Amino acid sequence: MTTQLNADLHCHSVVSDGTLTPEALAARARGNGVELWALTDHDEVGGLQRARDAAHAEGMQYLTGVEISITFLNQTVHIVGLGFDADNETLRQGLRQTRGGRKERAMEMSDGLAKVGIQGAYEGALKFVGNPELISRTHFARFLVESGVCRETNEVFRKYLTEGKPGFVPHRWATLKDAVTWITGAGGMAVIAHPARYKFTPNEEFALFTEFKGYGGQGVEVVTGSHSVPEYQIYAETAKEFGLAASRGSDFHSPDESHTELGTLPALPSGLTPVWELLSSRIQ
Repeated sequence: MTTQLNADLHCHSVVSDGTLTPEALAARARGNGVELWALTDHDEVGGLQRARDAAHAEGMQYLTGVEISITFLNQTVHIVGLGFDADNETLRQGLRQTRGGRKERAMEMSDGLAKVGIQGAYEGALKFVGNPELISRTHFARFLVESGVCRETNEVFRKYLTEGKPGFVPHRWATLKDAVTWITGAGGMAVIAHPARYKFTPNEEFALFTEFKGYGGQGVEVVTGSHSVPEYQIYAETAKEFGLAASRGSDFHSPDESHTELGTLPALPSGLTPVWELLSSRIQ
């Protein structure tokens, strides 16, 4: 397999905060020419058996996947895990702990929104939740769009759900060491998701990559729906600097919300080691 492989190793289903089932995602991915696919729901592996079965039914190769939320230097960072044993109990227990507290946080968010005149946000958000353990800001955003408070989900985040706004409630996630250790302990590869999205200074970003590598992390998303074309090259150089493999994924959530369609990203820049080369024995 080469860097030209149409691999999409980052997307979300109704099991976390996507709007499509694993089966519908698999069909959509295959329809766009995806050859190697992973479902990476947030802090949850409950959809992976369905995803694997659907991938095989569509004639795609498949890797297990998850996206774990962590806190690093007071920011939420996402670590993707690929090619792990989805039945590993240490990983599953860690994910259960990470999901814990979401309901309490969601009710606090609803209370904050009520104070600025937006009533019933918790109940409204629940209508969009496939898995109540994973209620998130995205579900609140969909409710505020449906109820006419905002025109699109990006506007909701800007006005209500980011730090300093009425509906923002911070959440303490797992640590970087936790996430990388869970993934690698289950035989998988840890990958830093969409690094350009984080608001780190150069020194803070260097610390993130250094600690990640030190804990056993092996990959970084270079080509992703969250990166601009210049950022592909920036993080290609970062991958080379830290000796990390390069991943590729759309971060697709919904046909109505996602700017990047499954399977439509450009190939990885040349001179990189694709994550799928290191994970060849884990591909199903």
